[in-house]
Amino acid sequence: MRTTPDRGEPPDATVARLPGYLHALESVRGSRVVTSEELAAAAGVSPAQLRKDLSFLGSYGRRGVGYDVAHLERQLGEVLGVQTRRAVVIVGIGYLGHALASYGGFAERGFEVAALVDADPQVVGTTVAGLVVEPADAIGRVVGRTSASVGVIAVPAPHAQPVCDALVGAGVTALLTFAPRALHVPEHVTVRQVDVASELQILAFHDARRRAR
Repeated sequence: MRTTPDRGEPPDATVARLPGYLHALESVRGSRVVTSEELAAAAGVSPAQLRKDLSFLGSYGRRGVGYDVAHLERQLGEVLGVQTRRAVVIVGIGYLGHALASYGGFAERGFEVAALVDADPQVVGTTVAGLVVEPADAIGRVVGRTSASVGVIAVPAPHAQPVCDALVGAGVTALLTFAPRALHVPEHVTVRQVDVASELQILAFHDARRRAR
């Protein structure tokens, strides 16, 4: 496999597809090489898109051969930082927070759920997925104790910004929020939003368009 010098930061859209490529590589882990067509099909993108995205990383498959699976998996892992263990604090242990805390797939992606936080006195002190839920006013102490760099916000929208502010103030620099509202953060903090209702509305839009044809 050929590599080229660093070409700078890849576009956000490319970064968003990289985890999919890493996941797709797991399905061919027993093979030595994989073609762009095979990997693209497993990732749900076109071969041209895959080749373009990987070129931002300086990765090019050998014509007529493809990509070295182990090398590409290692490279994607380095770019996505899965070799570095990152501590995660989940705030909001309702149904969603409980499910996230119990999800076993974070560890293999380099994340460790290190602490759980909630504002409900009836939830604080309970044990979820082996962790004791701590009070919301302890966010600063929790982040300091766990050295968490990632915060997951699973609270109702009205409470999302105060929770965000508390996490950022404690030193968290990456946030995943499920609250359906925009969060205001300093430039050094990265926010990713998952709005399930909006995604369903987009699906409904496309479904209605198809039915109208």
